[in-house]
Amino acid sequence: MTNRPPHDALPPPGCPAHAARQSGYPAHPTGSGATPLYGADFARDPGSVYDRLRQQGPLAPVELGPGVDATLVTGYDAALQVLRGTETFGKDARRWRALADGRVSPDNPVVPMMTWRPNALYADGDRHRRLRGAIDDSLARIDPNALRGYVERSADAIIDRIGPTGQADLLADYARMLPQLVMNQIFGCPPDLGDRLAEGMGGIFDGVDAEKADALLTETLITLVQEKRQRPAADLTSWLMAHEARLTDEEMIHQLVVLMGAGNEPMHNLIANALRLLFADDRFAGNLGGGGLPVEDALDEVLWTDPPMANYGVHYPFYDTEVAGYRLHEGEPVVISFAAATTDPTLASDQRSGNRAHLAWSAGPHSCPARREARIIAAVAMERLLDRLPDIELAVRAEELQWRPGPFQRALTGLPVRFPPVAAPLPPPAPPVAQPGYGPIPAAAPAAVSASPSALPDETPGDSRWTASPTSSTRPAATSPERQPGSRGAARRRGWSSLARWWRGR
Repeated sequence: MTNRPPHDALPPPGCPAHAARQSGYPAHPTGSGATPLYGADFARDPGSVYDRLRQQGPLAPVELGPGVDATLVTGYDAALQVLRGTETFGKDARRWRALADGRVSPDNPVVPMMTWRPNALYADGDRHRRLRGAIDDSLARIDPNALRGYVERSADAIIDRIGPTGQADLLADYARMLPQLVMNQIFGCPPDLGDRLAEGMGGIFDGVDAEKADALLTETLITLVQEKRQRPAADLTSWLMAHEARLTDEEMIHQLVVLMGAGNEPMHNLIANALRLLFADDRFAGNLGGGGLPVEDALDEVLWTDPPMANYGVHYPFYDTEVAGYRLHEGEPVVISFAAATTDPTLASDQRSGNRAHLAWSAGPHSCPARREARIIAAVAMERLLDRLPDIELAVRAEELQWRPGPFQRALTGLPVRFPPVAAPLPPPAPPVAQPGYGPIPAAAPAAVSASPSALPDETPGDSRWTASPTSSTRPAATSPERQPGSRGAARRRGWSSLARWWRGR
């Protein structure tokens, strides 16, 4: 494709080298003929919407928000063609013609999730390799075993607080809080900034007052970057700053936007969606003939069928082209439906246990760089909860759970549960006072979570205790425990308890 513009160039509207090909492409409807991907109806049952779209082929016209037209890729093979097609498709959102010429207003609620930022997500070619290299190298410095230990301590501290109550909203009280604790630690973010970042991220993903949320997010990250320039530490923010890519402050802010965005909202939605699956599906509670499936298999199932980022991976054609016989225009957003593509009926097999060929992490050069860390956080979150509260169950019927609106995410509004109250463990004794010649004081176990959800009292963001050598590896996944006879509830509880014992190595 010698006529393709350079990755970082922004060509004028229209590509003469390919204009002659336009008349041969099948047309597709736009505007009022497009299917909306927003509102309560879509949030309630996106699967039926994807089924209707598939009747038009592996690509179909949609509206991401009022007046925001795009093409949604619902076919698995077509999705890979776009995600890997760097000769034809780019990520630079400055190519979005409808935004550039004013047909889409900058204050449209979906714009903050799609607008260009100087970070790896919206870069192509050499610029992408430079920015992504800084991310990959910095993430590689995180020791997975130490990360697992920090997630376990954070999860236990949260469970200590909710355990005596006998009930909780696992989304707000656990699945949302735990990733925020971990992200603050990874990025060396003070608790007050962490709270503001979480608020800004949530507003952008929901598309509710998104412009205000975007401003809050940017202002908070400016503060974080300034603090880390003055006081670097053993954290991802400082490592990005020290990388040989020599990121500017602007690049730093927007690299953190994409990293923290992926580490907060999608992370807590993955945990909540997987827990919902465990509570609602007997395959994961020890009630089928083969026994209960381990946490890793539950994660694979939800990544195949209910990924937290349902529709994203926005690409823009460099010129008018076609995919699977469907005409695509230069500068028109092409959105990958990770949820629809991974449930494509044309896939040869529905075997998902241990199958990592789903697209929940995307594919191609822009695939998720932190899938290792994400799986550790989600798996430990589920493991610790089921170990500490083995009799936990939904407080409502699964079909009564509500979903948040928006075209991009698959996110619950709440996950109410009940369980027999569990008393919090007694606090550990005070550490001994250090005396000359007696060696270091052993680290104290974490106390209960403080009033602010953003930090554990005895853990300092950027603490080097969890950023050890990157040569360690994670614990291998557990095998399925045998099914125990008994009632439905008893079998469910024994399956979870047995699973927890497998994970703990008892």
